Amino acid sequence: MNTKNSFFTFLALIILFSACKKAATSTPSTPSTPSTPSTPSTVPDIYKKIYGATSITSDGTFVTIKSTGTPDHKSAYYPTTNPLYEAFSGTTFGAKTFVKNPNSINTLSYTFKIPINPAEASTKKSTPLGPIGVTVNGVPFFNQYAGPNQPLTGEMASFDQSWGHPAPGGMYHYHVEPLYLTQTKLSKSALLGFLLDGFPVYGPEENGAKVTNASLDAYHGHKHVTADYPAGIYHYHITDADPYINGNGFFGTAGTVSN
Repeated sequence: MNTKNSFFTFLALIILFSACKKAATSTPSTPSTPSTPSTPSTVPDIYKKIYGATSITSDGTFVTIKSTGTPDHKSAYYPTTNPLYEAFSGTTFGAKTFVKNPNSINTLSYTFKIPINPAEASTKKSTPLGPIGVTVNGVPFFNQYAGPNQPLTGEMASFDQSWGHPAPGGMYHYHVEPLYLTQTKLSKSALLGFLLDGFPVYGPEENGAKVTNASLDAYHGHKHVTADYPAGIYHYHITDADPYINGNGFFGTAGTVSN
């Protein structure tokens, strides 16, 4: 055998053996374990009645409701170019002659975060000025004051045909019964929304009878069975007399709202 050829054959065998040994002893990479996607908590059906929300989500502890705060009914506070604009004159809430305030309805970005399982608070807290809850059409509820401990008397004349009006900055809201919901869209005994503590707000009638302040507690509510809560729940009622929606404060622990 040719010595030169034998040398190259031997060298090739060594290289092949080394390559095979390296391949056999190398540790294969461990495939990464795919992450398990988080599953969003189911939103309870009752919150799906908030038809004016742009989104409703839940983390199992809180339900987050987003809305623009714009009413789905006619108002003298919409720009005249808006299809929902309607001039208003005559009398409004409290039999007052309508006097339009200088504000206009603006589209905002509200985020209401309220507890899914509301419970009575050991220490009750007063409601703040500004949004204290959300109606089913996505418009905020406000409390019974026009300013710090100032009654609504001077503002009532500016309530539009659905008894709402905008604050500076265009924040449309209801201090009192939202007539479009109670007289047109739903009924006077319907679920109208939730306060920030998670307890529901119902209309001014119950079981076919008018609800009065005398039948409610200091927070403007009471507890018993409703059509939506067959096991019973504490709930607020809107009435036609001060404090209208809420009394001495939240019955439960309030969540948050931003816009």
